Amino acid sequence: MADGMTVIAGEAPAPKPALKVYEHAPSSVAFKKLRKRILRQTQEVVSTFGLDQLREDGTPQKWLVCLSGGKDSYGLLAALLDLQWQGGLKAELLVCNLDQMQPGFPKHVLPDYLTALGVPHKIITEDTYSIVTDKVPEGKTYCSMCSRLRRGILYRVAREEGCDAIVLGHHRDDALETFMMNLMHGGRLAAMPPALMNDEGDVKVLRPLIFTAERDLAKFSELCQFPIIPCTLCGSQDGLQRMLMKDLLDRWEEKRPGQRDVMFRALRNVRQSHLVDEKVFDFERL
Repeated sequence: MADGMTVIAGEAPAPKPALKVYEHAPSSVAFKKLRKRILRQTQEVVSTFGLDQLREDGTPQKWLVCLSGGKDSYGLLAALLDLQWQGGLKAELLVCNLDQMQPGFPKHVLPDYLTALGVPHKIITEDTYSIVTDKVPEGKTYCSMCSRLRRGILYRVAREEGCDAIVLGHHRDDALETFMMNLMHGGRLAAMPPALMNDEGDVKVLRPLIFTAERDLAKFSELCQFPIIPCTLCGSQDGLQRMLMKDLLDRWEEKRPGQRDVMFRALRNVRQSHLVDEKVFDFERL
C-alpha cells in the first residue's frame, strides 16, 4: 500500500439496504412520485445504454460507486440500491469514498452511514488536498487538478477491486453546464456521456443519473435527510466557470421554463450533416 493511504473495508450484513436508505423519508405521495421518477430515469439510462450488461463470461459487472458526501452521490447510491433490490440492476456494487484530507472533513460520517446502511464499502484516505493547494497558483481554480488526481485514484482502486466501472453522480444539469463550457470556452461540441471507456481501455465511467434534474436530486436529498458533507475545496471558490454557466442556465430557465429540458433533448438529437465538421460527416460524397 502506498504511503499516506489507508483503506477501511466494510461488510454488508443488512439484507435490505434499499429500504433502510429511506428510513428518514416521509411517506407522502409527493415523495413517492419523486422516488419513482428518479428510479424510472435511472433505469432508462441503464437499459438504453446497456450499462449493466453481463461480462463476456456471463457474470454480473462490479461497479465502484463513488460517494462524495454530496446530494448527487447520495441520490445515486439510493437509486442504484433501490433498483438492485427491485431486480432492475444486475451489477454488484462497492461503494467508495475518497477522503482527500481536507481540513475539518468529518471522517466518521460516511463510514458510519454506510455501515449502518449495510452496504460493502471502502474508505480511501489520500492527501490530495495538500497537493492541489500547493501546486495550483493563487487565483486559479482547483477543479481541474483535483479532478485528475481524484479520478486517477479511483481508477486504481477499481482495478485493485476487480471493478469494471467507476460510477459517478453527474446529472442532467452537469451535462448541460459542461456543454455550455465547451461551447463558449473550449470551442467544441461536447457534454458528458452516460458511458465512456478510459484511455487505457480497462475501466468504464458510468453516469446513471444523466437524465435526472439537479432540482429533483436536491429535493430527494432533503426529504431523505442524507448526511450532506459540504466541499471545502472546489466548493469554497468563487467565480468558477461552471457556476457562471449554471447562473446563465438559471436565467434562461426563469425566462422560459422548461429550457433545460429542451436543451438536453438536443444532446440526444444530433444531426451531424447540419454541423460543420468534416470528420463526423462526409460532405464530399453528397
